[in-house]
Amino acid sequence: MVNEWVYCPRLAYLEWVEGEWADSSDTAAGKRAHARVDKGGGNLPLPEEISEEVSQAKSITLSSERLGVIANIDVVEVTEGIVMPIDFKRGKRPHIPAGAYEPERVQVCIQAMILEDNGYKVEQGALWYVASRERVPVILDSDLRARTLEAIAGLRSAATSRCRPPPLENSPKCPRCSLAGICLPDETNLFRKGQTPRPLNPADDPALPLYVQTPGARLRKSGERLVIEAGEDKVELPVIDVSQVSLFGPVSVTTPTLHALMRADIPVSWFSTGGWFLGHTFGTGNGNVAVREAQYKTYFNKQKCLVFSRALVDGKIRNSRTLLRRNWRIEKPKDTVLIQLKRLAQRTPYAKDVKQLLGIEGEAAAIYFSCFDAMLSDTPGSFSFSTRNRRPPTDPVNAMLSLAYALLTRVFASSLSATGLDSYLGFYHRPRQAKPALALDMMEPFRPIVSDSSVIQAINNKEVKLDDFIYNGPACALKPRGRKALIAAFERRLDQETTHPLFGYRVSMRRLIDVQSRLLARHLQGEIPIYPHYLPR
Repeated sequence: MVNEWVYCPRLAYLEWVEGEWADSSDTAAGKRAHARVDKGGGNLPLPEEISEEVSQAKSITLSSERLGVIANIDVVEVTEGIVMPIDFKRGKRPHIPAGAYEPERVQVCIQAMILEDNGYKVEQGALWYVASRERVPVILDSDLRARTLEAIAGLRSAATSRCRPPPLENSPKCPRCSLAGICLPDETNLFRKGQTPRPLNPADDPALPLYVQTPGARLRKSGERLVIEAGEDKVELPVIDVSQVSLFGPVSVTTPTLHALMRADIPVSWFSTGGWFLGHTFGTGNGNVAVREAQYKTYFNKQKCLVFSRALVDGKIRNSRTLLRRNWRIEKPKDTVLIQLKRLAQRTPYAKDVKQLLGIEGEAAAIYFSCFDAMLSDTPGSFSFSTRNRRPPTDPVNAMLSLAYALLTRVFASSLSATGLDSYLGFYHRPRQAKPALALDMMEPFRPIVSDSSVIQAINNKEVKLDDFIYNGPACALKPRGRKALIAAFERRLDQETTHPLFGYRVSMRRLIDVQSRLLARHLQGEIPIYPHYLPR
């Protein structure tokens, strides 16, 4: 962590103080480079027992009470009574005057100082570069020792003050950083310095959600693979290819499978057979307490909650208007409706309280859903829609909307939890038992853009048909085939790329939701003055 502090103070703070972590190809390569030494081997004798014989000990953990640090030293080499710490690096030796970059030299210096504090005699350290198979000596002079002590004190001071360092500015270090998508350096600097963001966000994770909806199906694991058994049918896939698991109705999961998914930070979402979102199962989750502290402080500040809620309702109305403008299909005039929605959006900043906001949102929703059928195909035998209803939905379109909203709730609840936020403590939706209020808050502007859009596509492309529904009294629900088709349309919508209207780079809707969750955390912690809602043109 002291190495990281010298390299980038913000990176060290995020990893050590806030517990953030993300793997990348570089971190995976680093683990492979350390695999041999991490197995351990050899024996480091006590200082008074060191002989003149040459020996090596691998993966040695030592600490220093004086420095207040602990280190795992890759290799300690003993030669003629003198020990030398050797740290393994995955890449090639850099051709610079100092022989190695400062963060790596500081890291070796700490290891040497720890060995000295444990009674060993150390004259120098070394770095072993795996790719070029070269050893570079590290001279433990007074300047390096002073810089090392300064770095230790700096990291400890930052952790004590709980003040996150600012991001680097236009640094070449950021593009390869595994935490770029968590740190959001350029996005944060847009608000701090007005600098145009680079497209630093990492590419989408190739892992995809797994949906299991066959009644009686069983999910188990075999080695590093998940096995789904449904009657005589069996499907296997690697755990690494799965980002989330969604289970509908009476589907069972073995305990070892749940343990494996929790260790891999893969959330399991539970739904009723009809598609109601019931809850999550996940591991210890994000340990970033500072984010939740900021969230709770904001919750108890009613004025901040009102300001956030105004922007939330404004974003939802504007995005509803955008979807109508894009998908209007019939001859019925739309200008009057668009003007009405625009005026309602303009009223939101002047709402005096949440009660007024709810009234504005309700009026906008009534106008929007009164025109929803204008976005649906008008071919014979197609779907019709008159009004929004739920609990239970009484017609096919409402059944599809309810399921699409449940799926979007799951996406936001998972994203917010991964960010360290409490998805059950919202600012607009009031907290209630088993109600993910913050997820419902954050998804408001995305309801028309993601969920409603998915329903419209599934209907107009004839992916879902009228015989894909079942009625039980007044209640209407999707049959398995129709549910599968709607889920496919929903996931395609999340995979579609969009240009972020504020940052200017292209990103998938799935990744955009993660970015928005991170931006909310940055806003709550005071790093950015406003939370920028996603408002496509």
